[in-house]
Amino acid sequence: MYTFKKEERLCSRKHLDLLFKNGSSFLLYPFRVSYLFVNEPAAVQVQVVINVPKKRYKRAVDRNLLKRRIREAYRLNKEENFYTQLPTDKGLLLFSIQFVGKDKYEFAFIQKKLIATFKRFKSLIQPNEVHQ
Repeated sequence: MYTFKKEERLCSRKHLDLLFKNGSSFLLYPFRVSYLFVNEPAAVQVQVVINVPKKRYKRAVDRNLLKRRIREAYRLNKEENFYTQLPTDKGLLLFSIQFVGKDKYEFAFIQKKLIATFKRFKSLIQPNEVHQ
């Protein structure tokens, strides 16, 4: 239940290109979220990629710290706050979380904002956003 397996990570170049070309997005500071439903069979409901820009955080240590905090917040909250709200008939959800904040925030703040992001995403889902 509280795992983040390889199948849940968005690694496919084809899916990444599709997500960033055709996907919808919204900003809820400190995250910019892109999402896209695709009609493809998959072992999981959602594939996610987490991004922290090198332009803003030059040191890899800082980028990795933020990615670890975001990944952990996602792992702990995905079941009750995200997966339960998703429609099962839309196919695979490609999901990108980009960190656009200017500071290195504590885990509690990141977790609170990620839960708010999940709630905002739930309110944005519309039945006509399925692509092939």
